[in-house]
Amino acid sequence: MLLAFEKDLISVSIYLCFSFEEMSADMNIIQIVSDTFRRDFLGCYGNNWIRTENLDRLAKESMVFDKAYIASFPTIPNRHDLFTGRYTFIYSKWAPLPRDEIILSQTLRQAGYTTMLIVDTYHMIRDTHYFDRGFDGWWWIRGQEHDRYMTNPTQDPPERKKAFGTRYLQNVSNRVYEEDYFVAQTMTAATRWLELNYDQHDKFFLHIDTFDPHEPWDPPRWYAEMYDPDWKGGDVPGGAYVMGVKRPSASDLTPEQLNRLRALYAGEVTLVDRWVGRLLQKIEDLGLLEDTAIMFTTDHGTYIGEHGYVGKKDELYEEVAHIPLIMRLPDSEGAPHGRCDAIVQSPDLMPTILDLAGAKIPPAVQGRSLLPVIKGEQTEEREIAVSSPSFVSSVLPSWITVTSKQWALLAAIQNSDIDGGSEETVESKLYDLTKDPNETQNLYVEKTEVAEELRSEMIKFLRDLGAKEEVLNRYASK
Repeated sequence: MLLAFEKDLISVSIYLCFSFEEMSADMNIIQIVSDTFRRDFLGCYGNNWIRTENLDRLAKESMVFDKAYIASFPTIPNRHDLFTGRYTFIYSKWAPLPRDEIILSQTLRQAGYTTMLIVDTYHMIRDTHYFDRGFDGWWWIRGQEHDRYMTNPTQDPPERKKAFGTRYLQNVSNRVYEEDYFVAQTMTAATRWLELNYDQHDKFFLHIDTFDPHEPWDPPRWYAEMYDPDWKGGDVPGGAYVMGVKRPSASDLTPEQLNRLRALYAGEVTLVDRWVGRLLQKIEDLGLLEDTAIMFTTDHGTYIGEHGYVGKKDELYEEVAHIPLIMRLPDSEGAPHGRCDAIVQSPDLMPTILDLAGAKIPPAVQGRSLLPVIKGEQTEEREIAVSSPSFVSSVLPSWITVTSKQWALLAAIQNSDIDGGSEETVESKLYDLTKDPNETQNLYVEKTEVAEELRSEMIKFLRDLGAKEEVLNRYASK
């Protein structure tokens, strides 16, 4: 039974508690990961100009986590976190999924689940990356970005090839209708799998991973025209990662070009929302809401002019590190809904799913199940989130981002080797998120004691995770 609560008019955190003896161990679980999906482009997180009706409707029936953050950055390291429940940037880099790690799909299979992966995020499958490991079945929708897929020449003009790259244009050369776009194909595949497997399994886990709205930002024309109907300027550089072409910074583009990129990205967001909405409708039509948990999240955001950048960078400000997390529990469990301002991170999702499934959480898992938070049973909250690129790359990250409920610190490495070994000094940055959510005013000098306290908490957190002392020393106070 839901407890009574008062909803603050400015929508501060709401905790809904509900009583039950034990979660049903027979629920289905659907996890949707939409790559590079900015939290602030969703209506349920305060956006008022982008159309995301379907995810907003899901959010009204769900627990919405207002302070969800990434751990490992970017794409594949994040999936490593999701599949293992660990902060893998400590000991791993962008690499195939290790064969000796205990992973989510494997553990769920041992608990009696039918496990299925539907994916167009080609990095997870290409070149034996093994993220299909542990699944009973997997479908790969081919052709995203630089996937080595199509070879036929295209008739695209040079300007378009420069903006999007020849490989991508080859991959989409047969695209005619909206249903041919990748997120449409992927969500359609998921609905078909649900139809084929209707009432065929005691319980299932379905992981759906779409690369959209990741670059290339190339939605159907009508989606871009929702947000920039008068554009006549042709293709804009910066909306794709193109081999051999340097991506522009914000200062290289005109305000009109940056607005065009925002419109293209917004169009991609709305396209994702439309097709996720079709999947959600199919879930409802099949009567699955009664006994199915649904999660929607992303691996990171992106920059579209903020902080001088276009695209993702290793400098993890809020636009990249702060992510959406929407979790709808089954109707049979009361479908608790509301908002939660507890600090949570991507490695928490694996133990949460296992907790929902009634499966044992492996000892190696470093994340925490979110069910005690949802049920109002957790008495000790996480004080900080730590987000970072890999510690085992050829060069250590220039910054590690540590975030509390009030502050964000980009803790700079001391005497870092950047750009192939040249010495360059980077400075730490501190922002008060309650007064400066866009992180425009660096308070590091004025609030050094706050920054050093956050840095100390970060070092302790990383040490407890098993980070090497020689790495931690590079980020300790001078």
